[in-house]
Amino acid sequence: MSVAPGQSFRYAIIGMQQPPFVVRRVTWEGAEAAIRSVREAVFVREQGVPLDIEMDGLDGACVQVLAVTADTDPVGTARLAPDGRIGRMAVVSHWRGHGVGSALVDALVGIAVDLGLSRVHLAAQTHAIPFYEHRGFQVEDAVFLEAGIAHRHMVRRLAR
Repeated sequence: MSVAPGQSFRYAIIGMQQPPFVVRRVTWEGAEAAIRSVREAVFVREQGVPLDIEMDGLDGACVQVLAVTADTDPVGTARLAPDGRIGRMAVVSHWRGHGVGSALVDALVGIAVDLGLSRVHLAAQTHAIPFYEHRGFQVEDAVFLEAGIAHRHMVRRLAR
Protein backbone atom coordinates (compact mmCIF):
# COMPACT_ATOMS: atom_id res chain seq x y z
CA MET A 1 0.00 0.00 0.00
CA SER A 2 2.00 2.96 -1.24
CA VAL A 3 0.80 6.31 0.09
CA ALA A 4 2.40 9.52 -1.01
CA PRO A 5 1.91 12.86 0.74
CA GLY A 6 -1.55 14.14 -0.03
CA GLN A 7 -3.06 10.69 -0.65
CA SER A 8 -5.96 9.60 1.54
CA PHE A 9 -7.35 6.42 3.06
CA ARG A 10 -11.17 6.49 3.36
CA TYR A 11 -12.97 4.83 6.25
CA ALA A 12 -16.69 4.31 6.56
CA ILE A 13 -18.98 3.15 9.31
CA ILE A 14 -21.42 0.52 8.02
CA GLY A 15 -24.75 2.08 7.13
CA MET A 16 -23.40 5.59 6.61
CA GLN A 17 -23.64 7.26 3.22
CA GLN A 18 -20.33 9.09 3.38
CA PRO A 19 -17.12 8.22 5.21
CA PRO A 20 -17.05 10.08 8.53
CA PHE A 21 -13.32 10.68 8.20
CA VAL A 22 -10.30 10.19 5.96
CA VAL A 23 -6.67 9.65 6.91
CA ARG A 24 -4.22 11.62 4.83
CA ARG A 25 -0.46 11.43 4.62
CA VAL A 26 0.62 15.04 5.09
CA THR A 27 3.78 17.03 5.64
CA TRP A 28 4.54 18.83 8.87
CA GLU A 29 5.01 22.07 6.96
CA GLY A 30 1.66 21.76 5.20
CA ALA A 31 -0.44 20.58 8.15
CA GLU A 32 1.30 21.91 11.26
CA ALA A 33 -1.69 23.93 12.49
CA ALA A 34 -4.09 20.98 12.18
CA ILE A 35 -1.66 18.52 13.77
CA ARG A 36 -0.92 20.91 16.63
CA SER A 37 -4.63 21.49 17.27
CA VAL A 38 -5.20 17.77 17.86
CA ARG A 39 -2.02 17.15 19.86
CA GLU A 40 -2.47 20.20 22.07
CA ALA A 41 -6.10 19.26 22.77
CA VAL A 42 -5.16 15.70 23.76
CA PHE A 43 -1.68 15.87 25.24
CA VAL A 44 -1.44 19.41 26.64
CA ARG A 45 -4.99 20.27 27.76
CA GLU A 46 -6.38 16.76 28.48
CA GLN A 47 -3.30 14.98 29.82
CA GLY A 48 -1.32 17.93 31.18
CA VAL A 49 1.86 17.35 29.14
CA PRO A 50 3.93 20.56 29.05
CA LEU A 51 3.93 22.14 25.59
CA ASP A 52 7.75 22.19 25.43
CA ILE A 53 7.82 18.40 25.93
CA GLU A 54 5.00 17.77 23.46
CA MET A 55 6.55 19.86 20.69
CA ASP A 56 9.94 18.13 20.54
CA GLY A 57 11.26 19.53 17.26
CA LEU A 58 11.30 16.12 15.51
CA ASP A 59 8.15 16.50 13.42
CA GLY A 60 9.86 17.72 10.26
CA ALA A 61 11.83 14.47 10.00
CA CYS A 62 8.76 12.26 10.46
CA VAL A 63 6.03 10.95 8.19
CA GLN A 64 2.78 12.51 9.39
CA VAL A 65 -0.79 11.24 9.05
CA LEU A 66 -3.87 13.29 9.82
CA ALA A 67 -7.50 12.17 10.16
CA VAL A 68 -10.06 14.75 9.11
CA THR A 69 -13.85 14.75 8.94
CA ALA A 70 -15.86 15.35 5.79
CA ASP A 71 -15.91 19.01 6.93
CA THR A 72 -12.06 18.90 7.11
CA ASP A 73 -11.99 19.21 10.89
CA PRO A 74 -8.84 17.49 12.24
CA VAL A 75 -9.75 14.64 14.62
CA GLY A 76 -6.60 12.51 14.89
CA THR A 77 -2.92 12.44 14.08
CA ALA A 78 0.21 10.29 14.42
CA ARG A 79 3.75 10.22 13.08
CA LEU A 80 6.38 7.71 11.98
CA ALA A 81 10.04 8.50 12.67
CA PRO A 82 12.80 7.32 10.33
CA ASP A 83 13.77 4.60 12.85
CA GLY A 84 10.24 3.11 12.73
CA ARG A 85 8.94 4.68 15.93
CA ILE A 86 5.24 5.49 15.85
CA GLY A 87 4.47 8.38 18.12
CA ARG A 88 2.39 11.38 19.00
CA MET A 89 -0.76 9.41 18.24
CA ALA A 90 -3.75 11.42 19.38
CA VAL A 91 -7.50 11.32 18.72
CA VAL A 92 -9.80 14.08 20.01
CA SER A 93 -12.07 12.79 22.76
CA HIS A 94 -15.42 12.85 20.93
CA TRP A 95 -13.95 10.78 18.06
CA ARG A 96 -12.50 7.97 20.19
CA GLY A 97 -14.13 4.60 19.65
CA HIS A 98 -14.96 5.37 15.99
CA GLY A 99 -11.96 3.68 14.36
CA VAL A 100 -9.77 6.76 13.98
CA GLY A 101 -6.90 5.36 16.07
CA SER A 102 -6.98 2.05 14.20
CA ALA A 103 -6.97 3.86 10.87
CA LEU A 104 -3.97 5.97 11.91
CA VAL A 105 -1.99 2.89 13.00
CA ASP A 106 -2.94 0.99 9.83
CA ALA A 107 -1.82 3.90 7.66
CA LEU A 108 1.56 4.21 9.41
CA VAL A 109 2.18 0.45 9.34
CA GLY A 110 1.43 0.43 5.60
CA ILE A 111 3.83 3.32 5.07
CA ALA A 112 6.50 1.54 7.15
CA VAL A 113 6.16 -1.56 4.96
CA ASP A 114 6.47 0.61 1.84
CA LEU A 115 9.62 2.16 3.28
CA GLY A 116 11.11 -1.32 3.76
CA LEU A 117 11.15 -1.22 7.56
CA SER A 118 11.31 -4.60 9.29
CA ARG A 119 9.50 -3.41 12.40
CA VAL A 120 7.69 -0.50 14.00
CA HIS A 121 7.81 0.34 17.68
CA LEU A 122 6.18 2.75 20.08
CA ALA A 123 5.83 3.83 23.68
CA ALA A 124 2.23 3.03 24.61
CA GLN A 125 0.43 4.63 27.51
CA THR A 126 -0.41 1.65 29.71
CA HIS A 127 -4.18 2.07 29.32
CA ALA A 128 -3.73 1.76 25.51
CA ILE A 129 -1.75 -1.52 25.55
CA PRO A 130 -4.79 -3.69 24.63
CA PHE A 131 -5.52 -1.37 21.67
CA TYR A 132 -2.01 -1.91 20.29
CA GLU A 133 -1.96 -5.65 21.10
CA HIS A 134 -5.09 -5.97 18.96
CA ARG A 135 -3.05 -4.48 16.12
CA GLY A 136 -0.18 -6.96 16.38
CA PHE A 137 2.14 -5.13 18.80
CA GLN A 138 3.87 -6.95 21.65
CA VAL A 139 4.98 -5.48 24.97
CA GLU A 140 8.71 -5.23 25.61
CA ASP A 141 10.30 -3.95 28.79
CA ALA A 142 8.89 -2.65 32.05
CA VAL A 143 6.69 0.34 32.79
CA PHE A 144 8.44 3.72 32.58
CA LEU A 145 7.30 7.31 32.94
CA GLU A 146 7.28 9.74 30.03
CA ALA A 147 5.95 13.24 30.75
CA GLY A 148 4.67 11.83 34.05
CA ILE A 149 2.50 9.19 32.31
CA ALA A 150 3.08 5.41 32.61
CA HIS A 151 4.18 3.79 29.32
CA ARG A 152 5.57 0.51 28.00
CA HIS A 153 7.63 -0.13 24.88
CA MET A 154 5.86 -2.19 22.23
CA VAL A 155 7.03 -3.60 18.89
CA ARG A 156 5.41 -5.07 15.77
CA ARG A 157 7.48 -7.01 13.27
CA LEU A 158 6.54 -6.41 9.65
CA ALA A 159 6.38 -8.87 6.77
CA ARG A 160 8.61 -7.82 3.89
